[in-house]
Formats: sequence, structure tokens, C-alpha cells
Amino acid sequence: MLRTALRNVLAHKARLIMTALAVLLGVAFVSGTLVFADTTANAFRNASAQSLKGVAVSVRTEEAADTYAAESGHASATGTAGGEDGKRTSVLDTALARKIARMPGVASVRPTVNGRATVAGKDGRPVNADSNWVNLAANYQPGKDGKDSHFPLEEGRGPVAEGELALDAGTAEKAGYRIGDTVRFATDGPTLAKKLVGIVTTEDPRVTAGGTLTLFDTSTAQRLFLHPGQFDEITVAAEDGTDERALAGRVRTVLPVKGARATSGADLAVEQSDEIRENSTSLTKTLLVFAGIALFVGVFIIANTFTMLIAQRSREIALMRAVGASRRQVVRSVLVEAALVGLLASAAGFAVGLGIATALRPLLNTTGAGLPDGPLAITVAAPLSSLAVGVVVTVLAAWLPSRKAAKIAPVAALSSVDQAPPARALVVRNVLGALLTAAGVLVMVYVSTLRTSEESNLMIAMLGSALTLLGVIVLAPLLSRPLITLAGKVTTRWFGISGKLAKENALRNPRRTAATASALMIGLALITGLTVGAHSAQRAMAEEATGGLTADYKVNYSSSRGLDADAAGKVARVPGVAAAAPVTSAELDTRGRSGVITGTDPKAFGKSVQLDFRAGSLLDISPGKIAVSDEFADRAGLHVGDLIDAAMGAGPDAGKAREKKLTVVGVYAKTRATDDALGTLADVLPYSVTRQLDNLLVKAEPGRAAGLERRIRAALGDSPLLKVRSQEQLIRENNESITTVLTMMYGLLGLAVVIAVLGVVNTLAMSVFERTREIGMLRAIGLDRSGIRQMVRLEAVVISLFGAVLGIGTGIFLAWAGGSLTTSSMNEYEMALPWGSLATFLALALLTGVLAAIWPARRASRLDMLRSVQPS
Repeated sequence: MLRTALRNVLAHKARLIMTALAVLLGVAFVSGTLVFADTTANAFRNASAQSLKGVAVSVRTEEAADTYAAESGHASATGTAGGEDGKRTSVLDTALARKIARMPGVASVRPTVNGRATVAGKDGRPVNADSNWVNLAANYQPGKDGKDSHFPLEEGRGPVAEGELALDAGTAEKAGYRIGDTVRFATDGPTLAKKLVGIVTTEDPRVTAGGTLTLFDTSTAQRLFLHPGQFDEITVAAEDGTDERALAGRVRTVLPVKGARATSGADLAVEQSDEIRENSTSLTKTLLVFAGIALFVGVFIIANTFTMLIAQRSREIALMRAVGASRRQVVRSVLVEAALVGLLASAAGFAVGLGIATALRPLLNTTGAGLPDGPLAITVAAPLSSLAVGVVVTVLAAWLPSRKAAKIAPVAALSSVDQAPPARALVVRNVLGALLTAAGVLVMVYVSTLRTSEESNLMIAMLGSALTLLGVIVLAPLLSRPLITLAGKVTTRWFGISGKLAKENALRNPRRTAATASALMIGLALITGLTVGAHSAQRAMAEEATGGLTADYKVNYSSSRGLDADAAGKVARVPGVAAAAPVTSAELDTRGRSGVITGTDPKAFGKSVQLDFRAGSLLDISPGKIAVSDEFADRAGLHVGDLIDAAMGAGPDAGKAREKKLTVVGVYAKTRATDDALGTLADVLPYSVTRQLDNLLVKAEPGRAAGLERRIRAALGDSPLLKVRSQEQLIRENNESITTVLTMMYGLLGLAVVIAVLGVVNTLAMSVFERTREIGMLRAIGLDRSGIRQMVRLEAVVISLFGAVLGIGTGIFLAWAGGSLTTSSMNEYEMALPWGSLATFLALALLTGVLAAIWPARRASRLDMLRSVQPS
């Protein structure tokens, strides 16, 4: 039977090629994911080992150590408490560093300062302005040779004076700077400028993946980010033979009682290893889910292929039974044939997977993943797992067809190979499909009543989605008849006899048609669900970002620092600006209810925000007089004319709320652009947390909005941290994360759709072979070659459209039910159908059918008429 299986594989290699491709692509995804996970973990370990090289003990503030853990082994730029001047305060100082340096077993200490610095390019725009890369800053610590081994020099020298800095090579290239140029940058607001004296290299993956690195001399770094003599971290190198954990214990004895933590290098290595494993596992699981979807779609192709091969080889199998082959031998023969196909395709898939693993790192880094570079790491488990998955999936998919083969009676050897197999009742399948679908729909209807995206709710939604998809797959043969009959009316009316024959061919074997369409349906259902959900979320986020906003620009700093109080006056004087409304905010407590009050210039605010007043007007607001939103008025029981005792937000010095008497003079409809109450800038600014403006809303004069951004930036000092965004930019920025995720999902699910297309090609090609005599008869009675090609093309289009309609309909239902989980985080969320995208999916389904039919249609039209009608 092994020889028989080998002979069958070689004899039907052309018919098995699409099955092999489906397995190849699925296994390529699996192997690529496994190799990528090993490569990423290895690269992180190497980067970690490099960062810990020579580190026996690391001393950090407690807050910085916590942030260090969150950033997977890289020193934090934040984490020490802020002082009154806005700078961080650290308990690690020069005196402590010297004390540690004098301890037994200590070879040297390295005190470091970390921060954030945003560099402006020569064009004035911040480097990485349109991305989420981190902008790191640190102190350069030269040794006796004048160089810092942590930051090897590529050109120039290290910074040693206040007016100097160094950049990493990537940042210098992107910004267009050379040695000697003046570099503009900002750390927390105002623009600073220093001379570029050195260009360095670094192995920090956050920088090598696209971030920036700016280096200062130690004194300058302390003045910018901490206070003189303070540090974020002190790393300790040990003398040969010193036990790291024992040294860490001794270091702890000289640390302050609170605020600092000492960790041995060995313990840090263990922590980082655990973090790397955890992060890698999460990403690997996500990618393997999509690989599983691709393999699941491939199962339909494999099962379809072997079912059709067995139907075409029924006489051969019957003859084997007649000469003494048992049913068990027939089953083994088919399964061995499937295993051989799976093994060969999996081997090729593993090779393709290496290319996928290579491409994943730069692809994910475009989204800000910050993955380090490194050579491919191929463990024994990766190829073995890939081969096992490919073979097992292929054999399992061929199991049911093999059992059908074993049931062929020896007397069937007397029958014609072209005799259609007897139709089997679909009653059991339809009942099972109805139960699965009903269960899935009921679960998803329950999900539609949930309002939070807790993990338990997500698991329920995933269960309901899986049940619904499985139910539709099982019911597909039943659904195929009405839907394909409807499509057939169109094809018959437009294309005559070719359209009618295409419809009949698609209906001839509902199981085969359903299996082919289901492969396409799965991919389109998931893509449609994601698209509808993302489109609805983007509309909600756009409403949250700009709802009620009529201003042309919103101005603020990207850091926590606010704008100076006189910023509105500076911008108002810019030519082309009609109004500049200052906006600040503070806490407001009255009558036992808490809210947020916005302080602004009512006149300018009225030109920048659309407000619907239920009582009073915007111009009634003046010192001591406020307007409240209708929602807050209902909660606190406020009415126009009420004199209230309000506890205003805490000031930056005392931290205590301050009492103030205010009169309610108006009530307005709450919008996303306004808070619970609205008062004058003079009333609110003294009680804001920073005593600075949160942002400016700028309204341009008619026809003068274009080019206003540069003039606004210039008026405010053109800091790299300054953000001047139009409404379109606000929407795009809010939607950026969703767009990035959606693009990645399209790419990951696209493989499933490609496999589904291969399934359509495979089914049509084998169907043409199966109907050779029938096609010959059609040619004999007058149907020309173009008619044959058109018939096959229309059959492919009808099957593809059937799969698309099922997929799009199912996807819309799942998006509707699952969308409710976002309402807790997006109050404006409502399902909105992206009609353009849905029409595109249908058009792509049509195109899929046409393209998938090219080879089968050409083959069918070229069949020799006389040979085709001859009995085999």
C-alpha cells in the first residue's frame, strides 16, 4: 500500500499542487512565527547581556526600577518624583556614588542620568514627529581616554561643556546634522540649542529601531532632567572573584531607608529573561492564532481535494478491494498519500517561513515595536513543530475522505468512472448546523448587552464568534441552493446558456461548493468584522476629538508642560488668526458633586467651539459667573441664578481645594469640546494644577487657514515639543493606532484569503477533469471554446460571490454584537457600515472568481472533443 500511495502522489501531482500550496503557506506562517519568536528572544537576550556587561549591581530609585521592568530591561527616563520646578528629584547623588565606590569588592561605579529630548531637524520639524518612537537622552561619561564605552564614537568627540551635545548616527542622518551644526531641541517646553560635537552608535533597540538618542555632559544632563549632583541610576562593576549578590547586600546597607533599590546583575539577568519570555510569548501566541486560521482554511482545500480524487478513482479503489485489499488498507493508503503531501509541502513551507521571519522584524518596527536586530535563531523545535503541524493537519483533513474510500464496494469496479456518486441526505448536517448557529447567535446577542471589554467578556465574544462561524460553515450546503439559484438567474439572463450551466454546475455538489466557498467566507468574515468595527471606532474617536470644535487648529505641548498664560495673546496677533481661545481646567466641587471647569476667554471661545445654550449665553460669562452643562446641572441640581459655594481645584503649592462663590448664568448642552462648567480664565487659571494653559484653540480668518501652522509655531518659539494640529490631523492622530492594527490584521488574514483563492482554483481544475466527457459532449452539440471558458469563469464567480455574501453578512453581525464591548471606553461608539469597503470586498470576490478560473477555463476549452467523449 505504501508503493500504491507513492504511485498515486506521482500520478496526481498536478492535481495535488494546490493542496500542497495551501499546506506550504500555512506551515510557512507557523514556522516563520516560531523562528521569529526565537530570533526576537535571542536578540533581546543579546541586547540585555550587552547592557548588563560588567554590571555587578544596579542601584535605582524605586520608581525608576518599576519603570525599568515595564520597559523590558532599559533604564527609565522617568520615575523619580517631581519637584516644584517640574524637574525630577532623586535620592541617588554624588555622595552616595562615592560611598559605594569605596566599598570592598567595588571596581568602579557609573552614575547615569536619563531623560527625554525631542530633536528638531534642519527643516524645523521634530524628528519622528509622525511616529511613536521614544526620544532618549542621557549623560556621556568619558573615561581616561576621553571616550564612553557605552556609546562608541563614530565621528567627532563626546560633549564636555554646557553648550555641546552628541547624537546617535541615525538621528543625525534623519535630521540632516553634521559635526559643528547647531542642534535645536526641547526637553520640557522651550527650545534649546547646542553645538553638535559628536556622533555615536548604540545597541539600544529603542534607538536602533527608530528612536533618537541625545547625549550631554553629566552636569548639563543633571540641570536639564534632575538637580545638580543627582542621578537616576548607579551601576557598580565588581572586582574579580566578588560575589554579585553579596555585594548587592553590602550596597543596600548604605542606601537611604526609602526611595532606592539595589539589584545584583545576576538577578537583573533573571528578571529580564522572564520579561523577554513573557513578551515574546504574547506576540508569538497572537501570530500563531492567525497561522491557525490560515491552516484551518487550508483544511477545506485538503478535504475537498481528496474527496474529489477518491470520487475520480472509485474504479481503481474498487479493483483494489476486488483483488483483496481490506478497508483498513485503503484508509492507510489514502492517509499515507496525505502524509507524503504534507511532509513535502511542510518542508518547503519551513524554508518560506524563514523569509517571513526575516521580514517580520522590520515590518513590526514600522509600528513602533522597537525590536532589536539580530541573526536568525533556528532551534530544533521550530522545524520539527512545523513539519508535525503540516503533516498532522493534512492527515486529519484527509481522514474523512479516506473513510469514504474504504466504503467503495468491489462491485463498483464494473461502473463507469464518470458515474456521479449518490447524493447523501443533509438532514443531520443541517440540524447540527442550525444548532451551532443558533447557539452562536444567542451568545452574540448576549454579548451585545455587555458594555465593558473585560477579559471574561472577550472570551464569551470569541466563543460566540467561533460557534457562529462553525454553524454557518456547517449550514453552507443548505444555504448554497437559494443563494446560488438567485445568482444563477442573473448569470442566465446576462450570459444565456453558459450562465445557466455555471449555476447548475455549482449546485451539482452542494458539499463541494460549500467547502470551497467556506474557505473564502472565513477570511472575509473576519476581515469584514474588523473593518466594520474599526470604521465605527474611528468615527467615534473622530467625534471625541473634534465634536463641537469649530477651531481650525489646536495648539499644545506634547509633554506634560502647559502653555504660558500669554500664549493666546501672542497667537492672536499672528496675521490670519481670527481668534485664539486659551483653555485651562481645574477641579470643581459643589453640592456634593465633582466636575471639571474650563477657563477661557468667552468671546474667543465662542468662535472656536459650537455651543448650544439652553439658558443664558456665552457672553453672560464673566468674573464670578459661570455656565454649566445640562448633565452637570442635573447631577448637582443647579439652575440659572443660583449662587454656589464651589471648591476649586488644588493649587500647586498647598494641595488644598479653595472655596469660591460663583453665580450660574447659563446652561449649555454638553459636547466633547467642553467640560462640566465654563468660566473665565481669571477665575480658573489660579486653581489649575500647573497654572498654565492646557491648549489653545485657534480660529483662522476665512480663506487664511493654509500655512497658518508655521506662523503659529514661530509666534510661540517653535519648540520641537509644540504641536499645532488641524482637525484633520487630530482625527488622523486619534485613528492612527486603529489604522496600524487594521493594516497588520489585513496582512495576517490576507494569507487565509490567498489560500481560499487557491481552493477555488483547485476545485475548478479538478471539476474540469471530472467533467471531461460532459465538456466534450457540450462541445459536440455546439458550445464553442469561448462558451466553455465563460461557463467555468461564471461558476467560479458564483462560488466566490456565495462565499463573499456569507462572509460579509456574518462579519457585519459579529461586528454589531461585539461593538457593544467598546461603549465603556468610547461613549460615541455606534456601528457604522463602511459601504465603500464592503463594495470593494464584493468586487474583489468577483475578481477572485475571474482570476481563479483562468487556468481551469483555459484547460477546459482546450480539451480534445473526440477524446473527451470516448469512454474510459
